[in-house]
Amino acid sequence: MTTLTQTAITTGDGVRIAYRFDGDENKPVLLLSNSIGTDLHMWDGQISALTEHFRLLRYDARGHGASGVPSGPYSLDRLGRDVVELLDALDLPRVHVLGLSLGGIVAQWLGIHVPERVDRLVLSNTAAHLGPANQWDRPIAELLAAPDMRATAETFLHNWFPPRMLQDGNEVVEGFRRTLLATQREGVAGSWAAVRDADLRRTATLIPNPTLVIAGEYDTVTSADHGKELAALVPGARFALLPTVHLANIEGQTEFLDAVVGFLTERP
Repeated sequence: MTTLTQTAITTGDGVRIAYRFDGDENKPVLLLSNSIGTDLHMWDGQISALTEHFRLLRYDARGHGASGVPSGPYSLDRLGRDVVELLDALDLPRVHVLGLSLGGIVAQWLGIHVPERVDRLVLSNTAAHLGPANQWDRPIAELLAAPDMRATAETFLHNWFPPRMLQDGNEVVEGFRRTLLATQREGVAGSWAAVRDADLRRTATLIPNPTLVIAGEYDTVTSADHGKELAALVPGARFALLPTVHLANIEGQTEFLDAVVGFLTERP
């Protein structure tokens, strides 16, 4: 297996987007797109299994990890264009895309606006719309006024993981806590604004790519109903319900990988 150390591009609006490759250059490329409050390391536990089949392209969304953190609200169009510019810079005309949470919303955008750049889509623990829009204004304002990320980090962790994983000393949860505490508030607030302003319930019907929608049975962020709605919107989409909360790739790793790899490697 070949692995490229992390590097970066600069977008047209001057923002650094950090990325890395893992896996054999001769295998199909699978782009992984992350949840708010995480970086590309949210997929670390799945890298070994996924690189058996794919060359992985991971990146830190703007506002997160080693990428730039511009102030102000982000738009879904801008987050989607970041991915297109990354693919252009790396001379990748077409890739599989797996996105979770906000990453799944970005993946929907790609299927709607640049379907020719996408082979197959996996939309995990995500939604076409998370409204009403005004429910996001207060959390955004409170976060930007807060002295640090501690309170928001605990809210995220309780939304992401089941109680059994939140006991003291869980190394996986502690890793996500460290990432959250190191994330700049402007990056989370800007990304929340993108979620607030996104409504893909009409345009998701335009996605032509083979699509798998994964939902968590106990997910309180993007519910199973959100997943079912999205699967009904995308023509021909399949739906898989896993017995997890929000980060299905972590909590239900075996079932998650079985669903993803089975779908992406299935012969037409």
